[in-house]
Amino acid sequence: MGAGHLRNIPLKTIRDYLTWKGLKVYRTKGGHETWGCSGLLRPIVIQTHVDPVPEFIIKQILRNLNTNREDFIEFLRS
Repeated sequence: MGAGHLRNIPLKTIRDYLTWKGLKVYRTKGGHETWGCSGLLRPIVIQTHVDPVPEFIIKQILRNLNTNREDFIEFLRS
């Protein structure tokens, strides 16, 4: 992973990040997991059969969480 790139992030890392942000899986159907928590406007849906997670999905998750890429990169460094 380069400086600030959100490419080639494993699915496990995305799940760890969502858990770290306080989200929980509340539904699994087919090849999708639906994550949510109170106060979240939209649920976050990730495909369980796509690994690594595409960059556009990571950006969509960060937008839905109302956070930025720096927060995510700081999580990756810790």
